[in-house]
Amino acid sequence: MLKLGEVLRDRGSRYAVSGGPVQGRAGVEAFLAELKREKRYAKATHNSWACLLSEGGPQKGDDGEAGAGAVILKMLERAGLVDHVVVVTRWYGGVHLGGDRFAHVVTCVRAYLDAQNGAG
Repeated sequence: MLKLGEVLRDRGSRYAVSGGPVQGRAGVEAFLAELKREKRYAKATHNSWACLLSEGGPQKGDDGEAGAGAVILKMLERAGLVDHVVVVTRWYGGVHLGGDRFAHVVTCVRAYLDAQNGAG
């Protein structure tokens, strides 16, 4: 599991990104459970995620951040990253960000993919 703590802040909201290899939907659920064992991730407002499974196809979860899973999924498809889940975590800061929240999801996923490529 690769976790990039705080990637960015905007108007009180904080964003982090995590990810790692998974096998099937059960692997995704296990990854999310492991991530949420850490109290700060369990208490986050949103843990939006997506992955491309070699058996099962595209999977995503917005966790209340409508559209965020689709943004992550599109980036994973472009990167060709299969059997790997990416989770963008947001701690809501009290101010609605509108469309900027999608730009922040993109920034987080890009940071994760860059770190992944640097580690690989």
